[in-house]
Amino acid sequence: MRRAPLLPWIALLWTALLAGGAAAQALPERLAACAACHGAGGAPAPLANTPTLAGQPPVFLENQLVMIREGLRDIPAMKGLLDGVSDADLTAMARHFAEQTIRPQPGARDAALFARGQQLADGNRCASCHLPSYAGREQMPRLAGQREDYLLHAMRQFLSGQATGRNTIMAASLHGLKDDDLKALAHHLSQLAP
Repeated sequence: MRRAPLLPWIALLWTALLAGGAAAQALPERLAACAACHGAGGAPAPLANTPTLAGQPPVFLENQLVMIREGLRDIPAMKGLLDGVSDADLTAMARHFAEQTIRPQPGARDAALFARGQQLADGNRCASCHLPSYAGREQMPRLAGQREDYLLHAMRQFLSGQATGRNTIMAASLHGLKDDDLKALAHHLSQLAP
């Protein structure tokens, strides 16, 4: 009787142990890992160009977590963090952040920039998807009170084609806007009461 090579079985066992470790990690430990970049309770995020998660629609958060886990949305800082995490745990994480209190983002309002951003938001019909309050809904993120730097970063990614795994309608919605327009939009949305 011929024996199967040992190496493939060791690799399978190692993979199972790693997946089991990720699955065994408790929700509080996962949330503590999230806080390192996104802030305690999902706000305020301590790192530049990192979104505030607090108060986001749970469906939006859950969809993003699944896409990151499956490699459909590439975020280098999150590579491997969601490997082996069950759908139920992703749902629990999304629910946790959705239920957190949104804290106003720091920064003074520039009246002219705010007004220009409002004009652009109205002209581009941003509220038709994100709601007139910009609170978001279902798979549409909350924009009101989001970090200004993150909003600008995300819009630049959409325009440059680097927003992989995210809604392509956004690239079309922002088409033709200049960087100064994006800055005004980001300022306006970040200054809105969440």
